[in-house]
Amino acid sequence: MYDSWVTLQGWVGNEVDWRQTPSGWVGSFRLGCTPRYRNRSGSWVDGRTSWYTVNCWRQLGENVADSVHLGDAVVVHGRLRMDEWERDEVTTRSAVVEAAIVGHDLNRGRSRFAKSVRVERVDPESDEVLRESNHREEDLGQLDSLGNPIPEAAEESSAA
Repeated sequence: MYDSWVTLQGWVGNEVDWRQTPSGWVGSFRLGCTPRYRNRSGSWVDGRTSWYTVNCWRQLGENVADSVHLGDAVVVHGRLRMDEWERDEVTTRSAVVEAAIVGHDLNRGRSRFAKSVRVERVDPESDEVLRESNHREEDLGQLDSLGNPIPEAAEESSAA
């Protein structure tokens, strides 16, 4: 079986949603990744923010729910998959990362580690409740390279 593994660095866009599903406990959050590059004049500019849904199962999810908060800089490593669903006769796809590792990005701040106890494993693939919650069509907007929201007015004027 071939899996696509990714490592993403970004900013947490919402508080972690920690809930029980028929497949077990899961913590989910949105991760905003904003690339930064030099334009032709040599100035640094922020690229377009890409948003990913990150699912953290079992003990990882519990630890993430206790440790990660809105606005935190994190690094996520996990399996990338495209999730497809149909709503109002329109089929939509979105990128979902099934996290294996989540940690604070220590280039951006400090963190303190506390060891936890592991729990049993469950299968995330069979959970329709989770699939529905992953498909929120909210656009959380554009972030600058420090994870701060960019007001829409500034976004529109810079696009002109």
